[in-house]
Amino acid sequence: MQHLKVHLFQSDLFWENTDQNLDMFSQKIRNIEGQPDLVVLPEMFTTGFTQVPHDVAEPMEGKTMQWMQLMASAGNFVLTGSIIIKEKEKYYNRLIWMPPDGKYACYDKRHLFTFAGENKYYSPGQSKLIVEWKSWKIMPVICYDLRFPVWNRNTYDQERGFAYDCMLNVANWPGARSHVWRILLMARALENQAYVIGVNRVGEDNNSIYYSGDSAVISPKGDNISNIPPDKEASETIVMPRCELDAFRDKFRVWADWDSFGLDV
Repeated sequence: MQHLKVHLFQSDLFWENTDQNLDMFSQKIRNIEGQPDLVVLPEMFTTGFTQVPHDVAEPMEGKTMQWMQLMASAGNFVLTGSIIIKEKEKYYNRLIWMPPDGKYACYDKRHLFTFAGENKYYSPGQSKLIVEWKSWKIMPVICYDLRFPVWNRNTYDQERGFAYDCMLNVANWPGARSHVWRILLMARALENQAYVIGVNRVGEDNNSIYYSGDSAVISPKGDNISNIPPDKEASETIVMPRCELDAFRDKFRVWADWDSFGLDV
């Protein structure tokens, strides 16, 4: 199985301005050097973490979906990040997984951040998403989901193998809790014997909340293999070696002793 080349964008965002954000990311994506397999944008990358979805939500056939399909097709990579979607009079913080062929998948944020009132305006997701790309199984989640280890739990089946090889988290995680962010990314990688990608925004939003970024790619051994610095806009292509993941799982067989349990959703 091949390595996976992942390009992370740790970016500031224009507040509730879809057109400006799409223009900005269009330019950033055009400037990527080399050929990534996966390009990751932050949570709510067209608006910032807003609690007025009725002003900025889009339908599934809206401009951002069309833009994502165009970018993914032109670049021959998967493009992912979350946006605000209105569907049947409900609002969702929805991650879009957009491959080059346009056959997208979606994940709605399961754990809504009640501390900021997200649960008052958005509806929670009801199911996990695991996608396959370049022989990798990837499970995307969104920001606050990171705090819930049961939801993120990896599993192993004798016939199907591991449920996922990489967990991907897109976020607007405030700098005041950056220490928690870094620890949880590491913990999720260690306990699930998988890579963990965390892409967080930077800058200050219109609610005067500051974001320090701290985007990272954590190896199954708990090491950060990204060189993206905190507190500034940055991007980087990171190679995740599949051989190292497989070798570590074969040698250190913690997964063989995992507890077996189900999750009611």
